[in-house]
Amino acid sequence: MASKVSKAVTEKKSQLAAGTCEIVTLDRDSSQPRRTIARQTARCACRKGEIAGTTRARPACVNVRIVRSRQWCEMSPCLDDEGCDLLVNQSGWTCTQPGGRVKTTTVS
Repeated sequence: MASKVSKAVTEKKSQLAAGTCEIVTLDRDSSQPRRTIARQTARCACRKGEIAGTTRARPACVNVRIVRSRQWCEMSPCLDDEGCDLLVNQSGWTCTQPGGRVKTTTVS
């Protein structure tokens, strides 16, 4: 049976330390066979010259140059044992696990 889960991970309005991020919401949709679509929203308090991005599959502050140039793999978005590749149109990246499973991330 297809499942759709939506939950708020944190809803604190507290002050974040400079250079840190937290996940605010995480939505998962497993209604399609062999595919899970996940969307997350993060809140970041980045330093000057940094912007919200992803490092090691977690929200993080990264150099703004990486985001502007759309060279997503430079921010090390995948886990240590995964390979990173840019999507052809540079709208995101894929992380390929050693077993062949692929996680695709697009930026909106």
